[in-house]
Amino acid sequence: MNIVKFKECNCIFAEDQSEYLPLPAHRSADGTVTSCWKLSFWERIRILFSGCLFVQTLTFRHPLQPLKLLVGKPDEIKEN
Repeated sequence: MNIVKFKECNCIFAEDQSEYLPLPAHRSADGTVTSCWKLSFWERIRILFSGCLFVQTLTFRHPLQPLKLLVGKPDEIKEN
């Protein structure tokens, strides 16, 4: 799975943190952060047959933030 930079990106998280990959994203005024990820051919085949996608979040023992997985660009970004 690879991170995809999309035209609405307006920030890059962890840009100067060598232990993480830079994460291009769109950050809206209300704090919503959207990033885009592209699955490889084999990842798409695997999801097609299993129907499962696992999400692993590093919380560093802090409260879990709400997550939302989408298969298309959210309307809030399309309108900008």
